[in-house]
Amino acid sequence: MTSSQFWMIVPGNAILSALILFAIAMPFLYAARRLMHDFFRSVGNAIGGPLRLGARWLFAAARDMRERNKTVLLQHGREQVGQLIEREFERISALVTRDLEGYPALQRKLLEELTKVEEDYKKCGEVPPPPPSWTEAVTAIVRVKSEGNEMVQKILEEIKRSVQTIHDKAISEYRRAYESRHKILNGFMPFWRSLDKTFGQVDKKLTGLQDTSSKIDAQMEKYEQINKKTDKAEHALAVSAYTQFAIATLVLLIAAGGAFVNFWLIARPMSEMVGGNVYVGPMRVSEIAALVIILVEATMGLFLMEALRITHLFPVIANLQDRMRRRILWIALVLLVILAGIEAALALMRDMLIADDQALRQSLAAAPQAGRADTWLRDIPTGAQMVLGFMLPFALAFVAIPLESFMHSARTAGGAALVMLVRVLAFFLRVLGNLVRQLFKVFTTLYDVTIVIPLLIERIVRAARSGGEAEESRPTRRAA
Repeated sequence: MTSSQFWMIVPGNAILSALILFAIAMPFLYAARRLMHDFFRSVGNAIGGPLRLGARWLFAAARDMRERNKTVLLQHGREQVGQLIEREFERISALVTRDLEGYPALQRKLLEELTKVEEDYKKCGEVPPPPPSWTEAVTAIVRVKSEGNEMVQKILEEIKRSVQTIHDKAISEYRRAYESRHKILNGFMPFWRSLDKTFGQVDKKLTGLQDTSSKIDAQMEKYEQINKKTDKAEHALAVSAYTQFAIATLVLLIAAGGAFVNFWLIARPMSEMVGGNVYVGPMRVSEIAALVIILVEATMGLFLMEALRITHLFPVIANLQDRMRRRILWIALVLLVILAGIEAALALMRDMLIADDQALRQSLAAAPQAGRADTWLRDIPTGAQMVLGFMLPFALAFVAIPLESFMHSARTAGGAALVMLVRVLAFFLRVLGNLVRQLFKVFTTLYDVTIVIPLLIERIVRAARSGGEAEESRPTRRAA
């Protein structure tokens, strides 16, 4: 009987043998305890150390990336705020040039008219001057007693009549003067109304100027915050960038839907022009041609927006001379109109192809054709397709605006997402490194648990030795 057969017959002896082997190996395991501890510690450090080092490097890289993103964000925000301030100043300059350049002349005219009105008003308030001094002499003569002298009485009556005539004449002159002054004042009523209206317009313009100045002050404060690189300015710019990214993404998705509709609107008629049975990979040549036309339209729209200086994706175009820039503008616009006309023709061709296919199916099915009474109803989809084919290229031309916003905001949003990803990876590596080190510490503890009997014996022996040394030291202390 072999040993294997014996162990199969007596399974309990296998357990006993394992215990015996473990007891035999325990002294060797105890002797190798320090070496195994060093081994576990070394392996834990060898695996966990690089992981923790990688985590530190990733955290440092995330900080550097965040600083670079902050620099780019502040620079872009500084450029945007600077452009807004420049536009506000241009608006104020235009407002002052258009509305307030004639204000000094208007003010001078108003002052002259007001002075004239004031003088006339003062004249209207004057009282008649006192009678001249010779009236006193006349009064004294009147008091002289004539004593029945007819000559003296006639002289006095003549003097009285002359004075009365002069008085009546003076009174009539003053009345005419008052009437003329009142007429002057009545003539100034339209001027006062015009004056009130002019002052109202000036007040409105000055209020608009004040509002624009308030906007400039707010933008200047924002510009100063950006220059100081404050956290508030960074947070505001980051939120604005995230909002622009979301809006631009949504608009680009809508534009992609329009491009999809445009693609299927011209894909079928293009097969009649370039062939529908030729493939380049998984796509037909007609589909590739339709896609190229759409991309060329988007490119022409992009050049058009750049020439109009609405977007700034290509600074070379914006920095060209005005004459050359206008040429590019007209070339892009003409090409865009030509492509829109081609798409309208292709849309008409598509409707004709569909009509031919329907006629062919009806002829093959030997079905009677419908009457032509509703021809105008059939022309409605054709006209709609032509209008859609003509208008979609111009709609796609405006994709350059959200595209620019998407490009600028994607730098901030993508940078923030990348920083977050690097931080998460660094945290995972740090946790994994600590987990590995703790795991090998657990292995060390389990190794000590395995040789717990020799460790207990060692502890008892050390306790006995320390107790004997303590008793030997006591007589020595007593003798001393």
